[in-house]
Amino acid sequence: MKVFVTGGAGYVGSHCVRALCAAEHEVVVFDDLRSGHREAVDGRASLVVADLLDPGALDAALDAGFDAVMHFAGSIDVGESVAEPLLYYQNNVGGSLALLEGMRRREICSIVFSSTCATYGMPARVPIAEDCPQQPISPYGRSKLAVEWALRDSATAWGLGSTSLRYFNAAGASSDGTIGEAHAPESHLIPLVLQVALGTRAQIKLFGTDYPTRDGTCVRDYVHVEDLASAHVAALERQVTGEARAFNLGVGRGATVKEIVACARKVTGHAIPAVEDERRPGDPPELLADPALARGQLDWRPRHTEIGAIVASAWRWHSAHPRGFAG
Repeated sequence: MKVFVTGGAGYVGSHCVRALCAAEHEVVVFDDLRSGHREAVDGRASLVVADLLDPGALDAALDAGFDAVMHFAGSIDVGESVAEPLLYYQNNVGGSLALLEGMRRREICSIVFSSTCATYGMPARVPIAEDCPQQPISPYGRSKLAVEWALRDSATAWGLGSTSLRYFNAAGASSDGTIGEAHAPESHLIPLVLQVALGTRAQIKLFGTDYPTRDGTCVRDYVHVEDLASAHVAALERQVTGEARAFNLGVGRGATVKEIVACARKVTGHAIPAVEDERRPGDPPELLADPALARGQLDWRPRHTEIGAIVASAWRWHSAHPRGFAG
């Protein structure tokens, strides 16, 4: 297939582009490079540097003709979304609607969408299955859910086939250590902990140590970025025209914040000082995926299930690229 990939120079997007190319799909990446990196784009793919909210650039790119779309472009920082909600609605909802309208006009009826477990908010039960009520508590989560709604309505209105993949905590780096996580500023736990090991951060903060969990810190489900990539390819190749589907992507078991810090100390050989701090508003004690639906319908099974191996893959990337793609 010929696949149009928005945000394909970003963390998850670049790993998915690599997987698509390995599966011999023809790939065009559309990315404004504000948070993505040219160096992360697989050399077998073409790159168009432009913004989804630039209608002329989007139309020109889509006019090349495509069989399907993978949509990663958007803003992802939950805290920033609380401070700048309109930015998130503009980028995540506005950009997605512009893309969908361009697809509709050209009768491109297949899209795989990068969604999030943040659409569940404070989950009613754990582990979280796809029928759990979606009650997001941040503008980021609400913006992603709004796009899921647009996909469902488009299935009814014009036969769009869509798959929304609700990630839990994306983590790790490519097996060969050549691409990995490089956000500025960084907000994800594993790279923040590894920055302490690298000496670019003095300490890691433990936001809340009195949760009802095994050691008092939050539990999260970490899924390796290459496993996320394989799920996207599987979703694309099993797309159903006129149907809007959604799947949770997680391992189904979690690690606490303290366990991540301990694991990083072991992997890196560094002390990694940690200090206790107050809880952050809106942090659920535990977020774990029930991945049964993805296993059954996409035949998806994560290969990287041990948190030590996931942290080790991230450390290979960060230790060799302490300034990200800058060196």
